[in-house]
Amino acid sequence: MTTDNSRAGILHRSVLLDQAVELLVLDPRGRYIDGTFGRGGHSRLILKHLEGEGCLLGIDKDPEAVRFGKALAAEDGRFVVYHGSFADMEDAASVQGWEEGSVAGILLDLGVSSPQLDDPARGFSFMSEGPLDMRMDPSRSPSAAEWLNTAAEQEIADVIWRFGEERFSRRIARAVVLAREEEPLTTTRQFAELVRQAVPKKEKHKHPATRSFQAVRIFINRELSDLEDGLEQAVRLLGPGGRLVVISFHSLEDRIVKRFMRDLSRGPQLPRGLPVRASDVEPPFRTIGKALKASEPEIKENVRARSAVMRVLERRADMSGDQSK
Repeated sequence: MTTDNSRAGILHRSVLLDQAVELLVLDPRGRYIDGTFGRGGHSRLILKHLEGEGCLLGIDKDPEAVRFGKALAAEDGRFVVYHGSFADMEDAASVQGWEEGSVAGILLDLGVSSPQLDDPARGFSFMSEGPLDMRMDPSRSPSAAEWLNTAAEQEIADVIWRFGEERFSRRIARAVVLAREEEPLTTTRQFAELVRQAVPKKEKHKHPATRSFQAVRIFINRELSDLEDGLEQAVRLLGPGGRLVVISFHSLEDRIVKRFMRDLSRGPQLPRGLPVRASDVEPPFRTIGKALKASEPEIKENVRARSAVMRVLERRADMSGDQSK
């Protein structure tokens, strides 16, 4: 499915659209949360599956995405949009009067969206000239430029290594510090060229700045810490039989999601020989199927789908209460 970002002339294709909604919406009269509204591709299809009292809450950090959300809310009274991170999910649900254990399904489509990547003015991409910004919410500070121009060399190296898994992180950090002594870093191409020159060995078919841009973006937007907070809140909000569907786009995200779902679905690890029946410690959650990836036809249509991994967690229908900790 394709939604049109008419302001920037950008087409955005929601990845794993049909599969995600099919696995998410089991109760057409339930409450649902799209924690990463974007341009509403998943939300619009969710709404098509809802009936009666079914309703949907969309959340997004990006004010431009919220603008699209408000337009959808004006079209469909079952939808409401909230400006914030999915790490604020419980607050967003509380505004609607939704309590813990009352939500039928939650979707998180992680990472940066195509409209954000493809709009040079947002500063997410090294492929075109633009301000070195990278903020999903431009009202929050610092921007990528502000941070790179003021952070300590060791902090920059740590961020690029931790969030980009870039083995030349120290060389890049040193190059940043030397360059900013001459003039501030202000544009995407300026930073990309600096990284290109600092990396001595290039990966085939990958721009040398790929890992560094990913690392700075993740850090500036608190993506991984927000993910950890959002997952914890999601399982508290889910009701019996409710599902959490998460689509990840790189290994750092997927590692967090995989470990989180694994730990909840296997329950507490008790010492051997403890006189406890399996039924007494049955975990309140279970994973649904194996991790799903985009099909070859979808990848051909949308190359960004190639790295997508979707995982599904379900709260058992015969168990309730907060047993996630």
